[in-house]
Amino acid sequence: MVLRLLLLAVGLLELAAPRKMVDFWMDLAAEDGDVELKPWVYKVARVEGAVIVLWVLLRGRGNSEA
Repeated sequence: MVLRLLLLAVGLLELAAPRKMVDFWMDLAAEDGDVELKPWVYKVARVEGAVIVLWVLLRGRGNSEA
């Protein structure tokens, strides 16, 4: 349950502010911090956020027998 909430928060952040999310993770990943990204990267991050949110919401609608 906590993991779903965390994923939901990440997905919503990616939907609302994809540039901030991508820049944050790229600053962590890049050694010198001087990375230039293509403009489509932010659109893909927004799509990824939408997919995560949909997955979490649809996954939560199933039976909770487990």
